[in-house]
Amino acid sequence: MDADAILDGLDPEQRAVAEAVRGPVCVLAGAGTGKTRAITHRIAYATATGAVAPQRVLAVTFTTRAAGELRGRLRRLGAPGVQARTFHAAALRQLTYFWPKVIGGEPPKIIESKIGLVADAARACRLSYGRTELRDVAAEIEWAKVTQHRPEDYAAAVARTGRRPPADVVDVARVYAMYETLRRERNLLDFEGILELTAAVLTEYPEVAREVRDQYRYFVVDEFQDVNPLQKLLLDAWLGDRDELCVVGDPNQTIYSFTGATTQYLLDFTRAHPNATVVKLVRDYRSTPQVVRLANAVIGPAWDAETRGEAARRHRLELVAQRPDGPEPVYVEYDDEVAEADDIARRARKLIDEGVPASQIAVLYRINAQSENFEAAFAAAGVPVVLRGAERFFERPEVREAVVQLRGAARAGADAETEGMGLIATVRHVLSGVGFTDQAPEGTGAARARWESLQALAQLAEDVAIADPRAGLPEFVAELEERAALQHAPTMEGVTLASLHAAKGLEWDAVFLAGLTEGTLPIVYAETPEQIEEERRLLYVGVTRAREHLTLSWSLSRTPGGRKNRRPSRFLAGLTPRASTPSPAPADRSRRRTGGKAGPQPCRVCGRPLTAALERKLGRCADCPAEINEELLLGLKEWRSAVAGDQRIPAYVVFTDATLQAIAERCPETMEELAQISGVGAAKLKRYGAAVLALCRGETPDTSPGLPD
Repeated sequence: MDADAILDGLDPEQRAVAEAVRGPVCVLAGAGTGKTRAITHRIAYATATGAVAPQRVLAVTFTTRAAGELRGRLRRLGAPGVQARTFHAAALRQLTYFWPKVIGGEPPKIIESKIGLVADAARACRLSYGRTELRDVAAEIEWAKVTQHRPEDYAAAVARTGRRPPADVVDVARVYAMYETLRRERNLLDFEGILELTAAVLTEYPEVAREVRDQYRYFVVDEFQDVNPLQKLLLDAWLGDRDELCVVGDPNQTIYSFTGATTQYLLDFTRAHPNATVVKLVRDYRSTPQVVRLANAVIGPAWDAETRGEAARRHRLELVAQRPDGPEPVYVEYDDEVAEADDIARRARKLIDEGVPASQIAVLYRINAQSENFEAAFAAAGVPVVLRGAERFFERPEVREAVVQLRGAARAGADAETEGMGLIATVRHVLSGVGFTDQAPEGTGAARARWESLQALAQLAEDVAIADPRAGLPEFVAELEERAALQHAPTMEGVTLASLHAAKGLEWDAVFLAGLTEGTLPIVYAETPEQIEEERRLLYVGVTRAREHLTLSWSLSRTPGGRKNRRPSRFLAGLTPRASTPSPAPADRSRRRTGGKAGPQPCRVCGRPLTAALERKLGRCADCPAEINEELLLGLKEWRSAVAGDQRIPAYVVFTDATLQAIAERCPETMEELAQISGVGAAKLKRYGAAVLALCRGETPDTSPGLPD
């Protein structure tokens, strides 16, 4: 690509980054300001103008997906020879290459999880830890290693930093020491060891350092605010005494200090490199002015905090919105967490009905334990969800099985056998061999999760076919293999449920920030000014994930009928207008019972308060006796299948099994009675109410839906 053409379409600040082809360069990039665009155009412009050869560039980021995105963009910009890798991938590649030359012998085996070795170390120390404790101790060892603390100085480091170890500090130090002993005895290497050993080889073997530094002369490091001391040690070893370094980061998004990341390397960059070029990217292309205004208001006090020095204030970023106006953020106060989850599910359902794709909606919370109520509420509302941070997509058994079948079909020439069917039909045909069906199974269990994984592959085939109508099965399999290597999962059609930490780097049209109470955000164990400040940045990250619709909510008690002694997060002070309290319409009285002042919904058989989602939907305890009209239930299911088939939607979107069971138990005679059943909201009442009541009367209903709202 022509050098001048590379600069076309960049805003003035992005162009300044691209034209700063000689280092050192520090890019302070706010959320949604196009930092990836800026740095990829900088690299491409540098190679196009001859400032550096593509093969001499190493761009480093933190995830394989981000590295893959960098490579893809650089390829399209005419710089395919640039190396874009994670710290670990780059280090492992170098370590593997130089091992036979400078160390020799059997190379160590890489361990992907520390938990098994930590368990062995704990047993050797005569300590008994459960699975959760083992995971926490493993994380603590990772922190100690990335911050360069040995077992013998671990206790002092914990005391100095105010860190709260997951177990007795002396015991953790003993397990850490035994872990390292067992690791060496068994010739194992963990991820921290990859970086540490690579840095050591570069330091101790001048000939290795010369070869590496001759290969890589031009460095770009993304997300520099998340660099930890061990990664900085390796970066310094790569650089030597050179300064051809471009770093990109946002001090407002430093949220991983608990893992050893520190923003100081970013804030002190100009001190280490006094002649550095500094460019600020503040034009926000992601969010509406209303969302941007709130984001600036949330993070503003952090810049004025006494804990921030002059260097931090010089790096202050205040976003400037570039999009047209949108709706104002909504603030909602609930009586309890159940009511909060139910109403958020209802609001998400309304957005979907208005045309917002489910995959463009997210519910974000501080800790993963908060997801349970939302999973239940969305299931009751008939809205599919995708849990982020769970098992990796390409590691799921059904996905691995499907990829094997697709790969085999491609080798066997299935395209030829199914000539005329096209890629979409061919992929669905192959997936049917591993149990995929056009219609989703009932319920929300393992069968449903398996179907959704296979459905995501089928949907990806549609995306590939649209992008390249000539693509066949071999091209689709190649796409899958590349995505698997990058852990780039296809988009699954469902509302995303994720923690605020897991949401970093992502964005949605609509975002619900839930559970914003004192003790949750900031989290109860955030005590120091620095820890509180990081919690504030976590809320800022959540706000800046939203493109257009943003709802912030909190609940006054944990359970229905509980004491309302919670307070909204201190970070919302002065920001919120008068918070609204949902007032359900008469057609939605079941939700009022779950979260209103009348307390939790009682069981209609024994009177016990109902808190479980399924029990609230049925209106009774799961083990309480109830008469059910089996003939009506069968008729309801047959009718639902016909409607789902006509509308080409999953059956559960019409009504879930639990809702049909509740209808068959109560046999409502009027619209008002039907509306009192959980899962029958105003929209579904209008669309399907007449047909359901006809079935309850023993009549044959029309399968066509009523008019939508």
